[in-house]
Parts: sequence; structure tokens; C-alpha cells
Amino acid sequence: MVRILVVDDHDVVRKGLRTMLEEHLGWQVCGEASDGRTAVKLALQLKPNIAIIDVELPDLSGLEATRQIKRELPQTEVLIFTVYENEELIRKVLTVGARGYVLKSDAGESLIQAVETLCQHKPFLTPIASATVFDGFLKATQREESDKSILTNREREIVQLLAEAKGNKEISERLCISVKTVETHRATIMRKLEINSIVELVHYAIRNNIVGSTVRMPKI
Repeated sequence: MVRILVVDDHDVVRKGLRTMLEEHLGWQVCGEASDGRTAVKLALQLKPNIAIIDVELPDLSGLEATRQIKRELPQTEVLIFTVYENEELIRKVLTVGARGYVLKSDAGESLIQAVETLCQHKPFLTPIASATVFDGFLKATQREESDKSILTNREREIVQLLAEAKGNKEISERLCISVKTVETHRATIMRKLEINSIVELVHYAIRNNIVGSTVRMPKI
């Protein structure tokens, strides 16, 4: 038996979800809540397999309720059920531990599939949500590629050496250029990337795969 907790502040939505879910053999709506705080209490009491939670809830938001439920019940999968479809919200949903995201407008065709997928502890996003995340990923990648193209090959070499904690003199010897030239390149790099410290430069180098993530961070 798959036990499901339904959380929405609209009575008609909860009733509709209960009817739809309990038509599926082996599924049971074990509890309902109309606010986030009650949702957390019921989850801890009932220990459902799946919690279907709206984002906008009184008393405690759906995101905070999800965070608290996942902290106490990591095996309970959370499916966010909302009318909103923006990249920032989807990222927040995934960050707090939800593994599913279904738009209320897609409920008829996606809700059952989403619950089936989460029962296997696999993530589920509707096509619209997936497209939103993918578009966000492409935009971020394009920004990173744009950042990369700002730097010349020599500047990228210097970024790597600086991120590896090499000093100006050592860099000049490695690249067979003067210390003054290294200093000029360094200043140009900082200006182009609009950063002001070696720590920020290391983060940039890791983020853009110029150095590995295991590089030692410089002391501040």
C-alpha cells in the first residue's frame, strides 16, 4: 500500500486529488492538510511514502514544509503541486529535497505518472518544468562560455596557475615572461571578469573547469 499525504489550502483541490489518487489500486490518501505546519505534523505522525504539497500554504510555506519533512523523513518523497512554472522556483524545490514537480494544469496527465515515478525514488518533472530547467542550464552554460571567450589562451593559463597558488615570479618562470607582464595580465583578468580577489578567481577557475574542484582555497 502506497500511503500519500495531500497538502493544499483549497478543499476542492484536496478532494479532487484524493478521488484521482484512490482510483489507483494500492494507493491510499492517509491524510490531508491545509497548511504547512499541519503538513509537517501529519507527516511525522503518519510517515507517508509520498507527500503532495502545494507551494503557497498558510502558516508555513510548502518549501519550508518540504525541507522539514525531508530532514526528519528522508525516505518520504515530496511532489510539489503548483500553478507556477519558473526556473528559480524549480531550483528551490529541488534544493529543499523535493523530487517531483507537477503543474496543476498538467495534473490529469502527469500526476499518476509522477507518483509512480517517486514510488521508485526517481525524480519526476513535467515536460514544461523539464524544459524550464533545461533552458536555464543552457543560459548558464552560454554565460560561462561567454566568460571563457573573454580571456585569451595566455590569460587562461595564468588563471590556472594563480588558482593553483603560484606566485607572480613562479608564473613568469613557467611561461618565460617577465613578472611585470604577469602583473599586467593579472590586472586585465580581474578587470575582464569583474572580480577583486584570488578567492573569487579560484571559484571562477573551478566553475569553468580550468582547475579541478580539489584545488586548495587560498587563505583570506
